[in-house]
Amino acid sequence: MKGVVFDGERARVVDDLTVRDPGPGEVLVAIAAAGLCHSDLSVIDGTIPFPAPVVLGHEGAGVVEAVGAGVTHVAPGDHVALSTLANCGACADCDRGRPTMCRRAIGRPGTPFARGGRPVYQFASTSVFAERTVVRAVQAVRIPKDVPLGSAALIGCAVLTGVGAVLNRARVGRGESVVVIGTGGIGLNVLQGARLAGAAVIVAVDVRAEKEAVARRFGATHFLDDVHAVRGVLPGGADHVFECVGHPGLVREAIGLLDRHGQAVLLGMTAPTDEASFPPAAMFLDKAVLGCRYGSSRPQHDIPLYAGLYERGALLLDELVTRTYPLEDFAGAADDAHHGRVARAVLTFG
Repeated sequence: MKGVVFDGERARVVDDLTVRDPGPGEVLVAIAAAGLCHSDLSVIDGTIPFPAPVVLGHEGAGVVEAVGAGVTHVAPGDHVALSTLANCGACADCDRGRPTMCRRAIGRPGTPFARGGRPVYQFASTSVFAERTVVRAVQAVRIPKDVPLGSAALIGCAVLTGVGAVLNRARVGRGESVVVIGTGGIGLNVLQGARLAGAAVIVAVDVRAEKEAVARRFGATHFLDDVHAVRGVLPGGADHVFECVGHPGLVREAIGLLDRHGQAVLLGMTAPTDEASFPPAAMFLDKAVLGCRYGSSRPQHDIPLYAGLYERGALLLDELVTRTYPLEDFAGAADDAHHGRVARAVLTFG
């Protein structure tokens, strides 16, 4: 079968991948569509260290082909959106409803794929840049068949991370103020999360002025191309600032934009060795800096919730898809994503 494999030096489309059958508690999914996230590009450029060779992709949707023993919540023919959280379901964090903190869901890459008789790693427990993948049952979330799979694919990362950061981690309140630095796929979902939460002022900041129209469509009440202009809109600072770029300098700027009792939420992926600095005295007015993994999500709860909001017209999914590409044109999709030409590039199969 076809898939995108990163061999440690470059990523390319191959046609000689195999994937094993699902074991107990696992699901085999035929991938219909997969979003290209910057995290995939970060594996290629080394920002995210990961063993190679590896099948890339972690944001996808498709149709269940087979299930292993003990799987009852999905069946062959079901449409599913995939989560990257291969949490165990039995540890203290899972029991508390915090699956993103499950230590068994962090790292531990498996090798369900093979190529030429050699094992190939799975990225983020999903590897959806392949015609088929095997995931843990907890990662496959059934969705209504009237939700287009090309749009549903984006729920599993961009939507869970962005909307979840607003609703689950920051818990933005009605009437509060929000600043979103960076309006890529994650930033746009932070914007619509803030809109869903009822924020009164939602300021989008991006150096690309051409992104204003889409930012406003997703919920921005203001658009700025310079982070230093935010104080002109919010003289006292913001209740919530989301850094969605992954730049240490912007982390400092995010903290500097906070009002009293404000909180900065860090979503952009920096390199493991990057450091950010800020004056500690700025924090004494009950300000906070929050990390956020995967939108603090509970995928089996949140994915159906977001699919339902989409069906009611409250959550934008189709509008996230700037352009679709056949799997064979992965290089073109990656180039467009790297240069910020798309909110989300979506790879299609078949």
